[in-house]
Amino acid sequence: MTLINDACHTKIGLIPLQTKTVHFSFLICLLLLSPFLLTAQEFPTNNNAIPAKKIDSTVTKAIEENVSTLSRKQTLKDTTGIVRDSVRTDSVKVKKEPLTDKVTYKATDYERISRSKKKIFLYNEAEVIYEDIQINAGEIILDYENNTVFAKGIKDSSGVYTQIPIFKQGINEVKPDSIKFNFDSEKALIYGSRVEGAAGQDINIKSEVSKRVNDSVVFMSNVKITTSKDLDNPEYYFYARKVKFVPGQKLVTGLTNMYIADVPTPIGLPFAFFPLDKQKSVSGFIVPSPGETRQRGYFLQNGGYYFALSDFYNLAVTGDYYTNGSYAIRADSDYRLRYQFNGRLSFNFEKILASERGLPDFSERNTYNIRWTHSQDPKASPNSRFSASVNLGSSDFFQQSLNQSNTGNFLNNNFSSSVSYSRTFTGKTPINLTVAAQHSQNSQTEVINLTLPSAQLNVDRIFPFAPKTGAKKGIFQNINFNYSLRANNQYVTTDSLFFTSEMFKDGRSSIQQSIPISTNFKVFKYISATVGANYTENTVFTTIDQSFDEENREVVRDTINGIASYRTYGTSASLGTTIYGIFPFKEGSKIQSIRHVIRPNVGISYTPAFDQFFDSYQRTDPNDPTATELTETVEFSRFEGSLLGAPSNRQNASISLGVSNVIEAKVKDKDTAATEEYRKIALLRNFNFRTSYNITADSLKLAPISVSGAIPIIENKLEINFSANLDIYALNSNNRRINRLNINNGGSLFRITGARANFGYNFSSRDFGKDKDKNLDRTENQTFAAGGRPDDLFGGGVDITGNGNSLPEDDEDQEEQEVEFYNFKIPWNLRVSYEVSYVNNSRQNNIGTHSLVFSGDVELGKRWTVGGSSGFDLANPGFTFTSLQFGRDLESWNLRFNWVPFSNRSSWNFFIGIKGSILSDIKYDKRRAPDERL
Repeated sequence: MTLINDACHTKIGLIPLQTKTVHFSFLICLLLLSPFLLTAQEFPTNNNAIPAKKIDSTVTKAIEENVSTLSRKQTLKDTTGIVRDSVRTDSVKVKKEPLTDKVTYKATDYERISRSKKKIFLYNEAEVIYEDIQINAGEIILDYENNTVFAKGIKDSSGVYTQIPIFKQGINEVKPDSIKFNFDSEKALIYGSRVEGAAGQDINIKSEVSKRVNDSVVFMSNVKITTSKDLDNPEYYFYARKVKFVPGQKLVTGLTNMYIADVPTPIGLPFAFFPLDKQKSVSGFIVPSPGETRQRGYFLQNGGYYFALSDFYNLAVTGDYYTNGSYAIRADSDYRLRYQFNGRLSFNFEKILASERGLPDFSERNTYNIRWTHSQDPKASPNSRFSASVNLGSSDFFQQSLNQSNTGNFLNNNFSSSVSYSRTFTGKTPINLTVAAQHSQNSQTEVINLTLPSAQLNVDRIFPFAPKTGAKKGIFQNINFNYSLRANNQYVTTDSLFFTSEMFKDGRSSIQQSIPISTNFKVFKYISATVGANYTENTVFTTIDQSFDEENREVVRDTINGIASYRTYGTSASLGTTIYGIFPFKEGSKIQSIRHVIRPNVGISYTPAFDQFFDSYQRTDPNDPTATELTETVEFSRFEGSLLGAPSNRQNASISLGVSNVIEAKVKDKDTAATEEYRKIALLRNFNFRTSYNITADSLKLAPISVSGAIPIIENKLEINFSANLDIYALNSNNRRINRLNINNGGSLFRITGARANFGYNFSSRDFGKDKDKNLDRTENQTFAAGGRPDDLFGGGVDITGNGNSLPEDDEDQEEQEVEFYNFKIPWNLRVSYEVSYVNNSRQNNIGTHSLVFSGDVELGKRWTVGGSSGFDLANPGFTFTSLQFGRDLESWNLRFNWVPFSNRSSWNFFIGIKGSILSDIKYDKRRAPDERL
């Protein structure tokens, strides 16, 4: 055994340290008589040899070689062939040094060597290192005769037990109260061992006595297993009398009981198995949650099996079963390939039975929903990209399902999907190609629009007269054009006909090609001019011919299959500039100046009439049922009803007028008052006026004037958006526009046909404190992914498993702070949205919508949260969808209560369960589902 002190590098070997004269005399006599006393018999071993202080390893090796050579000589035959000893093979076995590496040790207070006890005593911040084994403790006793080490903690001046041992071997770490380790057998006896975060999991282990058999197996007795961070006073734990622990792989126990606050519970198992492999997930069963509904009876929900298929993808198959025969099946799969792509695929199917078979009110319905999200890493392929965002299924799936707790699902009436692949062909002129499939669906009308597929090809803009180097100047150098092609294949259907043969019969296809040409230049240095033209070719594959059936007095429409095209073109020009006006204030004023930015724009466009694509037929007067003569001529285009529509048979020359206004002010910054610095704030943003004048129209030439803008109230927080439409023409007795000014008809100059105003405001207690600048951005939001709002204005989703609905973790600088039962500075968040609209295009003079929606939460204590979301409809007085939430973070547990007090979604949900994934099945979930009869 070789020991090395870190401080002085002293080698300790086996050298007798006795210096008495009698002993030296005896040793000399023994050496003189040794040649006469040598025999071939076995030497008696001396197990009580006194360890020496200093022998070099080379000396030890030489002694061993001499003894070995001497032993071999005693067994040699002489030249006469007579054996000199009866023992053919020497039984002396040279004891090899058991340690294969150097043992390094150190301590802060002292390092004492006891030659009589053959031990080394290390005290205060002691450390011993041997190969991949490291032991740190307050006190370590190293027995170099038996090759063992004993480590324990020490007490400080106040009597507190500190510097408890830390035993490390490789990635495994144990924190016991004391430990005894044998270097020869690599076995250890551990008292009060602690294993925190076993193999990267949430499991923490504490045992009274542990026996380490080798580096991969540890047997324990009287063990506490918990996910609590405080192993000395855990909120709960599982108590097992015998445990086999394989670090990084598994934990197997015998009889196990659950304790809560050191109080035993009747919850127990004859044995338990905890997988601890942090490298990959482990397959296993998912425990369902029981409950009861009014219409479907008792149920078991969210039970199934989790398949850990590989490191790149998984599969969870779960389902629900109700005692009236209803059931649901779900499959969820996550996949990820680093630096390539990631995504999630989910499929839901429910068979819903109402009442009982044979009863008059019995009904049966099948609903389904498919979701798929796929995202590609931008580094995977710079010139191509594939993405998917799919949410389609039965229109009433979220309304009928009893296992949907996401508010955004059933409040949203529109669902959409998009799957696309795009590629850029690089070159002198890049070409972009996109192939996609799109879907939109309305859950109220059950109308589905499906574009399958669509393709779009865009050739990048080309400047044929631009110089090879330098900036482009003038009309000719700025002339540019590009080419685009768009092909669509669209189906319009309903839920009942989705993906049936009937749906494909009504498909419409089209190809549209366009070549826009434009240029821009300066006029009188300050006016920007743009001139352009556009040529478009439209191709469809079905057209509709019309004729009048005199016998049945009805219009007959015949669908004609075949390729048909029409071409359109038009020109346009526009002028625009920017005008700045600055109004300075007196020196020393809080406002330095106000700036008004005006951007007027005037444009003219012309499109000829394409009446060559129109036909006509004669018909009787539709207002006279007795008429027999064909007196009315009806013009039609066979392209009407096609996917691209029909061109106009009237020429159009119109002038567009627009003015954009921005008003800003420079005000003295409060934080920099001493330095007289100013900052810019907006007083009025995007205050726009838009209208157009049709030169070729017979009457009603001026279109309604559109007014819109935004008024910032609180910078980057509150902004009021408004818009209105103003019409100068009056209405007749039938509430139709007539070619008469409203002011000449006894009214005002403008008639307001509609108006709208809204604002949204998110603020919290942090806005009024020192930490108001902290980043409050939220990451992935399940409600937003399901079609709801990203700001959870209508309430967030409720994770019925409880694991994904935990409170946010504290900041690192707050983890060590003492948790207060009550917060004297109560953190809070509030989100408010207000909207009002006015409708008067036909003298309705009505308020269309007038509502206030709000949501928020209050943190009563460090781990107590109360929140809710609701709204009030001011037009039709009454509360909108309302939900209330209560949350309590019990450190190792989550407690949640969610309540919808009224509406047809009236329900509540109570959940309490252990945090973390490995013990997430230990939970209690009780809820009342919405009443299907409502």
